[in-house]
Amino acid sequence: MIELYTAPTPNGWKVSVMLEECELAYRTHWVNIGQGEQLAPAFLAISPNGRIPAIVDTAPDDGGAPVPVFETAAILVYLAEKTGRFLPADLRGRTEVLEWLAWQVAGLGPMLGQHGHFALYAPERIAYATDRYRREVVRLYGVLDKRLEGREFIAAGEYTIADMACFPWIQTWKAQAIPITDFPALHAWYERLKSREGLRRGMALGRDRINRRPQDDTTTRKLLFGIEDA
Repeated sequence: MIELYTAPTPNGWKVSVMLEECELAYRTHWVNIGQGEQLAPAFLAISPNGRIPAIVDTAPDDGGAPVPVFETAAILVYLAEKTGRFLPADLRGRTEVLEWLAWQVAGLGPMLGQHGHFALYAPERIAYATDRYRREVVRLYGVLDKRLEGREFIAAGEYTIADMACFPWIQTWKAQAIPITDFPALHAWYERLKSREGLRRGMALGRDRINRRPQDDTTTRKLLFGIEDA
């Protein structure tokens, strides 16, 4: 059994998509990041960085004690290796997938997160910050669009954890007002992946728990955005 500690965010959905696609048994433990539950000692024992998602594998392959894993890239690789799915075993295919997984966690996710913060949640609109991150997001969309020209999937010629890592962040295109139709290959990939039942189930997890205006709550403003009330 996989114990999943998560919240309804793009990073959380990366892992729920993988669990659904692998058809692994898992139990969901909701972490209310707006109220600081990610800072509780019990959660920090699993995820020292104090960020969701994290997992605990209660039945690891070595038969030993439960294995906690934090950080989405590490979790996706762990689950892929546990199941033998969505990460090629051959040298070149595996390398491609890990490259694009690293690209997502180092660039696409953080830049979309920063753009979303300044465009949607910041208490004052700072044109310089919003424009800076928007330019980088558009550049990264272009990188992925170029990569997907003539390809169905991002890496290794098959659906992998690289696709699962990117999809939940690309799905924010509408809220972030990034016109996905300006990127034809990326748009086609996005529409293809939307038809996958496992992905749809993973992306549906916790939708009813989303706080669409976190900036309206005093505690959430302080915890997530570092904004102290005057």
